Amino acid sequence: MGRRRPGAPTLEEVAAHAGVGRGTVSRVINNAAGVKESTRLAVQRAIEELGYVPNLAARTLAGQRADAVALVLTEPDWRQFAEPFFSEIVRSLGDALADTGIQLLLTLVRSKVERQRFLEYARGGRVDGVLLMSVHADDRLPDMLAEARLPTVLLGRRSGDEYVSYVDADNVGGARDAVSHLLRQGRTAIATITGPLDMYVAQCRLRGYQDALALAGLKTSRSWVAESDFSEESGRRAMAELLERHPEIDAVLAASDTTATGALHALRAAGRRVPQDVAVIGFDDFPLAQRTEPRLTTVRQPLEEMGRAMIRVLLEEMEEQSAAWRHVILRTELVVRESS
Repeated sequence: MGRRRPGAPTLEEVAAHAGVGRGTVSRVINNAAGVKESTRLAVQRAIEELGYVPNLAARTLAGQRADAVALVLTEPDWRQFAEPFFSEIVRSLGDALADTGIQLLLTLVRSKVERQRFLEYARGGRVDGVLLMSVHADDRLPDMLAEARLPTVLLGRRSGDEYVSYVDADNVGGARDAVSHLLRQGRTAIATITGPLDMYVAQCRLRGYQDALALAGLKTSRSWVAESDFSEESGRRAMAELLERHPEIDAVLAASDTTATGALHALRAAGRRVPQDVAVIGFDDFPLAQRTEPRLTTVRQPLEEMGRAMIRVLLEEMEEQSAAWRHVILRTELVVRESS
């Protein structure tokens, strides 16, 4: 459980701002008859100026639930939507909503214009809640949704101080377990290919890598770290860079299975055998991990459970917006295969 929710305008404040009674505001919100046009306009202007959002429970009692939630993808690079992570999460969310009667609406928000357009759409009561994926550290959309009192759940976090409700995996622990496994195998020249370091998930996996080496008494330096964007091509480039900097590399932890697949291609092109010369570990445990040659050792994220947990938390938020945020962190598991 996290911090208290920020304040939001109340029905009484809207009424005072418009110079009318609370009941008049309620009738305007519910499109009831018997309100003069000038009064209706004054109330609507007050709502807009104060940024008031009608209470979800009140809308439910009035039979005005949208019966829809928005899944918002904020990644500007279209290539990322083809990555297995996105399809696996979308499938698990859809499965979790299957028996609820609630529609899942997929929305792309990649610019300031699209962000504002979606915010207005969501605040207009067209969705009952919002699920956010691929949120970068500087993205204010979760804050805007929170300020509008819209039930919102993030997949992952923007930082360690995140207050909006979220579901995440233990990325630090997963990466630490992976590197500890490599150390037990006798590997000592261990590099890592991170995800985009403006994303907290990538920072956490890097920290787990660093923690494991520090516990083993091994020094780390920036030259053993290469950044990727979680794609296969960026993994290939990052692995090639690491081999050029440190030909003595005998193991690498990649921030995703897709990135690890790119690393395997680069190692093969360089004449390095896996795992004899260089051990490779990925992260996620997509079906892809069992189709590589050799099959990938990887850190399994419980994607099915993460999707179900996001829906459970969102439904709880929709039914009862309590004073505290809901934070869920699920365990990861190291799955050992032939690549290490």
